[in-house]
Amino acid sequence: MSRQATPSAAPRTGRVGPAPVPFGQFIVKVHGRCNLACRYCYLYEGPDRTWRDRPAAASSAVLGRTASRIAEHAEVHRLGEIALVLHGGEPLLLGADRLAAFAERVRDRAPAGCIVTTTVQTNATLLTGARIAVLARHGINIGISLDGGLSSHNALRTDHAGRPSWPAASRGARLLADRHHEAYAGILAVVDPRTDPVEMYESLLALHPPALDLLLPHGNWTAPPPGLPVAHPAHSAHPGGIGRPTPYGDWLCAVFDRWWPAGRRETKVRLFEECLALLLGLPGATESLGLDPVNAIVVETDGTIEQIDSLKSAYDGAAVTGLDVFRHTFDDALRHPGVAARQGGADALAAVCRTCPLLSVCGGGHYAHRYRAGHGFANPSVYCADLDRLVRHVAARLAEATAGDPP
Repeated sequence: MSRQATPSAAPRTGRVGPAPVPFGQFIVKVHGRCNLACRYCYLYEGPDRTWRDRPAAASSAVLGRTASRIAEHAEVHRLGEIALVLHGGEPLLLGADRLAAFAERVRDRAPAGCIVTTTVQTNATLLTGARIAVLARHGINIGISLDGGLSSHNALRTDHAGRPSWPAASRGARLLADRHHEAYAGILAVVDPRTDPVEMYESLLALHPPALDLLLPHGNWTAPPPGLPVAHPAHSAHPGGIGRPTPYGDWLCAVFDRWWPAGRRETKVRLFEECLALLLGLPGATESLGLDPVNAIVVETDGTIEQIDSLKSAYDGAAVTGLDVFRHTFDDALRHPGVAARQGGADALAAVCRTCPLLSVCGGGHYAHRYRAGHGFANPSVYCADLDRLVRHVAARLAEATAGDPP
């Protein structure tokens, strides 16, 4: 949550190739600080430092201008639906009433017939019955971020005084699940191969999420993910590391084997459902798999327009565009070379990826995971071997399930 070797202001020249895909997801950083100090956080503990010079909260002027720019983009491109994501930091630090007011402003300014789906992504510690009620009343779905459904899974998620966040987070999560399930968007969890995969999955099921996002931790060839023994891609027997241990792929396969034969859909697991869809030749809609163009853009608390946050795990300023909502449109952002690279499909991938039989499913993996200092993003994913393991495993299970079906 990908591109050019060095950040720069967006050029005003045209681009070669297919027309850019309009933005359909607008991630607005309503609050740029967090009440937690998770020890692994790529945003505040990683190489990027741009957040330090930004205001803690978005002003009314920034939010108003952002709403107008979103409406303008939807009008110009005749969009029938857009997704508004209220993000941070911890967005609830802005207050539920201000979040609701901003969501209503975006809806009011959107062109007639354009559906605005709004989600707030929170660590759940500040969720109360009153706050959830305000958000739900204004049609704002609530997604929560956890490392698992047990206290031991969330040991690294502490506040700034080192106190555990789990008591407050679990209260908020259960309150949402038990009393306001209609507003429950799901749970986002980062894969940790040190945990028991089935235990972790089932502990999250106990929180009754309608959907579950299992994300690989952000890392790259220069700063490898925890516990991943990677070699320089140019020095490996296979440039993507095929043949090395696959702790993340093994973990995901174990969860898939618990989820797939369950007999009923206990919850949506987006990574698995997207993998299955792509294997069947259907469109995919996740940033981690497939070749569909990325159509998300970020507005920071000071109104600057940036690329997806995950790029900040690569180097300081990696998401910078030089644009802001006061002087630029979102169409200006579409012309930025970094955005163009995210929409370049197979042409933007490393040569080894373009010749891979899993290309249409893997899609080269997450853009941020391809980075190598001095060489940009034209590399296989640092998780190449893990993705190979997962995709082939899912394909085998799908083949078993459909054996004997009429052609």
